Amino acid sequence: MILSKLCRGGLLDDARAHLHKRIEQGWTVSVAVFNEVITSYSKAGLEQEAFHVYQTMVDSGLSPSSSTCNALLIGLCDRGRFLDARKLMDKMVDIGFHVNVSAFTIYIDACFRVGNIEGALECWNEMETKGIRADVVAFSSYINGLCRANYVDKALDAFHRMCGRGLVPNNFTYNSLISGLCRVGQTAEALKFEKEMRHNGFIPDIFTKNIIIDGLCRQGRMRMAYDVLMEMYTSGLKPDVVTYNTFINAYCKVSDWATAGSYFNKMSFDGSEPDIFTYNIWIHNFFSSCNVHLAVKVLDDLALTSLVPDTFTCNIFMNAICHDVLDRAMILAGKLLKMAFVPNTVTVNLLLSHFCKQGLARKAIAWGERLSEVSFTFDDTTHNILEWAYREVKEVAQVPSELRKDTFLEFLMRFTFEFLCKVKHLECRPLIINNLFDNGIYNKSKFMDVK
Repeated sequence: MILSKLCRGGLLDDARAHLHKRIEQGWTVSVAVFNEVITSYSKAGLEQEAFHVYQTMVDSGLSPSSSTCNALLIGLCDRGRFLDARKLMDKMVDIGFHVNVSAFTIYIDACFRVGNIEGALECWNEMETKGIRADVVAFSSYINGLCRANYVDKALDAFHRMCGRGLVPNNFTYNSLISGLCRVGQTAEALKFEKEMRHNGFIPDIFTKNIIIDGLCRQGRMRMAYDVLMEMYTSGLKPDVVTYNTFINAYCKVSDWATAGSYFNKMSFDGSEPDIFTYNIWIHNFFSSCNVHLAVKVLDDLALTSLVPDTFTCNIFMNAICHDVLDRAMILAGKLLKMAFVPNTVTVNLLLSHFCKQGLARKAIAWGERLSEVSFTFDDTTHNILEWAYREVKEVAQVPSELRKDTFLEFLMRFTFEFLCKVKHLECRPLIINNLFDNGIYNKSKFMDVK
């Protein structure tokens, strides 16, 4: 009970110290207790510490359970260490450990979350080849991942296979499909699934309604979206900030500021407080329509709230700063830096692309090389921008932009570079997966499957 309380409170090092103390005092500690500490460390992104606790469990003469494996996999997958996660799963299979459907589900879901669709599909096929039958959770996670990746046809096939096996879909399954169909513009099909959902005894929740409203707004079918909003009221569902943000964004996109403002006021009247996404919607759309003074006013209003600007807020302003005339750009940059600007990969891409746009491709290449030297992770966009810069250098004689703008861009990139260097996490020490289960395990009793 003490360990559970410490883990729930996030006091993981205290929980670990308490665990060691009890072991030293000769107490018998169960696998379930070890699993709770391992899971807590893994979910906190501290996979190294999770493995240390695992080793303590093994040293205490206990054998890991399926839940132990799953907890370790969560930590590795959440940190993007998919090769280590696969090695762990393969090693456990090699030594006769039962890797259950939950382990595969964890890995597949993590692959989908980082956009590794090929890895997710490969793992799903391997799971079925090994004869491990997917349960409702596995199917729902798989369908959700496919829908997020816009593989809606595959998701529908999986849904029909799931139902054909006698498994009953739940709200999450239906919401995933409805969302996927709306995202690819098949709103009519999405509405059919909502009816089927009702027919099968499931009540559409706030998530279902928000998904449908978003799909209708994307297609400009505002009257139907409004009708769904009215249905929510009559069915006892209270619209939330997501509902209102969807309407505000839809009307802002067509520069109907008055209607967007009316939904903003209605949101406050209904007791839903604006969140950072609400402010981002206004800022983004004001900049897109060249209403810079209104975007700056929203930023000033945001500064008076308790909300913290996120990286999206900062990157909206960064993009505007790079486009704007120098004097106003410097003022905007000053405001941004005061609000604890947090650069990321998107920021880097914005700056590199603006170097190229302003005739400074050589500087983009130079900064790309500096970022490579500190092992900064480039994404596909970064690589595309640098390829563009190399082509520009090769094909066109570069004519630099105004010197002061050149210097200003250099300042922004230098600030971004220094910030990223400062917060860069230490490289993870490699885990020797092959040795994880060796220390005293093989001569122990058969593996337990303690939940």
